[in-house]
Amino acid sequence: MTVSEAVTLLEGQFFFGEDQADREVSSACGSDLMSDVMAFVKDRVLLLTGLVNPQVIRTASLLDIHAIIFVRGKVPSRDMVEMAEEADIVLGGTKHPMFISCGKLYEAGLRTGGTRAI
Repeated sequence: MTVSEAVTLLEGQFFFGEDQADREVSSACGSDLMSDVMAFVKDRVLLLTGLVNPQVIRTASLLDIHAIIFVRGKVPSRDMVEMAEEADIVLGGTKHPMFISCGKLYEAGLRTGGTRAI
């Protein structure tokens, strides 16, 4: 699945990186705890979160996550968008809650990918 397909499926929008939304994702991680995200290190991950602060971008960058979708109608700040641009991370958003978003992606075939060594 591509990031663009995921955002469309979730009836979402892009905040940054729509021109790079053809990136493939093979797994997703839904969490508001960045410590849980760090424990879920996989290849080609789509991060879903309702947490809107710079730590999300820093964590994604550290783990080589190239796409984030904010759930529950959350909108990143201008500073976060600038950080994402510098880190080459696509940002999207949806009004759906986390549970529904993860369920829609799973139903569409997005499954857990292989674990990556860190």
